[in-house]
Amino acid sequence: MRFIHDDFLLSTQTARDLYHNYAKNMPIVDYHCHLSPEDIAKDRKFENITQVWLGGDHYKWRLMRNCGVAEEYITGEASDKEKFLKWVYVLKQCAGNPLYHWSMLELLRYFEWDEVLTDANAETAWDHCNAVIEKEGLSARELIRRSNVEIICTTDNPEDDLRYHKMIREDGTFKTLVLPAFRPDKACKINGDEFAAYIKVLGERFHCEIASYAELRKTLQKSVEYFDEMGCKVSDHGIDFIPCRQADGDEIERIFARRMKGEIVSEEEAESYMTRFLADLSKEYKKHGWVMQLHYGAERNNNGPMYKKIGPDTGYDSISGKKAGENLAKFLSMLEDYHTLPKMIIYSLEPSDNAMIDTVCGCFHEAGVKGKVQHGSAWWFNDHFAGMKEQLADLAGHSVLGNFVGMLTDSRSFLSYTRHEYFRRILCELLGQWVERGYYPADMDVLGKMIRDISYYNALDFFQFERKDGSV
Repeated sequence: MRFIHDDFLLSTQTARDLYHNYAKNMPIVDYHCHLSPEDIAKDRKFENITQVWLGGDHYKWRLMRNCGVAEEYITGEASDKEKFLKWVYVLKQCAGNPLYHWSMLELLRYFEWDEVLTDANAETAWDHCNAVIEKEGLSARELIRRSNVEIICTTDNPEDDLRYHKMIREDGTFKTLVLPAFRPDKACKINGDEFAAYIKVLGERFHCEIASYAELRKTLQKSVEYFDEMGCKVSDHGIDFIPCRQADGDEIERIFARRMKGEIVSEEEAESYMTRFLADLSKEYKKHGWVMQLHYGAERNNNGPMYKKIGPDTGYDSISGKKAGENLAKFLSMLEDYHTLPKMIIYSLEPSDNAMIDTVCGCFHEAGVKGKVQHGSAWWFNDHFAGMKEQLADLAGHSVLGNFVGMLTDSRSFLSYTRHEYFRRILCELLGQWVERGYYPADMDVLGKMIRDISYYNALDFFQFERKDGSV
């Protein structure tokens, strides 16, 4: 039997029925990813498997470094073939890591390579996959088509003119809906090294000089309005922790002014600024009907010398270990008190926060909205087999599993859509086990609808995405 077979990860008959009859063929709604809009607009062509498989994928880079692979073969000047062979050398040692499963799924689904990848067949695999890329034209758009992706939300800065989104929208030949997502982290992290320089860039984009926090807020309002015109339905904030330290307007202006002069503000002042920043934007999001995403709990760029050498998002991040969720209930209550709480998805990189997030989310609701504040899917270091099962079980135990908006890709790779298959198999395996242990009735109509909703329909409804038939 092949390693990746039809019933991969599905140990019960109920799980197999749920996956094959209900989950397998559902379209993908990718409401959070880091794909390049330029690559989609220009339909980037890949010369070989390394470019599409290893380029920009810091998940893989991290494991290669952990196995002692020199940077030359990761982000350096080694040939693409040499980088591929080094990854094969590393991959065989990664039992229990999701990258092993993902890599094997990617090889099978996109390249029809159904052997276990080893040092012995690596050269053959290299030639085979490159021949498939050339013969079948596995470009950025073709990979999206083959993945059955209906909607993509990229990650875009407020100053972005969204030119590539315009190109995609005006191109009637590409049927996948590609929308921007608003990511204002550079304006939120007031103690960031480039904060003042970034505020200047933002002002230049909107033809104004931002000399106060009030002017920054007005400029961001303009950006939100522009993103909304371009079809945006969601924002995203990558923050170190959930803030909840309130300060009056005069204090926020003083903090902003001092930072723009080059002073470093205190941690307490930075938290006050971030609290006001997120609260002000939440009002805009609610007004436009957007979903607000909060990703917290990452300790980023831990290796200072490598950060200086090759920059952020290169594999030097970790779980922070801080109890960053202590303010979550207070923060949400503050927004509720201001009447600015939008629909929201919360992700923590700390897995022990799962139950806390689930129970806090259940305190905030709105008539007619299923799961207004949601616990997002297992994120980053947690999106392995055990982490996904734990997040789903915690969500089911403390909340309503049937309301869940499901999986997101959170990747820079066009091959990463197999993560949705991986998630769906794990979801079906979990429910299948519960049914066959007598924990839930074997009502396939109810279970099948739940699987389809989590895989697809819940995301459409929650984000109010437009369906292919034009309905919402």
